[in-house]
Amino acid sequence: MSSVIRLNKRLTKQLKHRSRSEIISAILEVTNGNRARITEIQFKTYLSYNILKEYLVHLLENDLLEYIEGERTFKTTPKGMQALQVYNRMEELLIVKHEFK
Repeated sequence: MSSVIRLNKRLTKQLKHRSRSEIISAILEVTNGNRARITEIQFKTYLSYNILKEYLVHLLENDLLEYIEGERTFKTTPKGMQALQVYNRMEELLIVKHEFK
């Protein structure tokens, strides 16, 4: 199962109650390995334009995303990919731990 499908299934279950880290992870996932325009990120992460803009500013300031001016697209930086890997690993550990309770 691709990560985007897995991500979409997870997001549709918890759209109203996502944590900040889940939203950041979703944005980084959409832009990981792709160059995505703001509307594509907005639709794939189920975020309003204003909320998404706030997160994009935060991710750009922390060098997790890069903006490609000529193409008007966003792309995950190596630092962003590393953060996404750490987040996914933590999520795996928490799911495994939760399953054994």
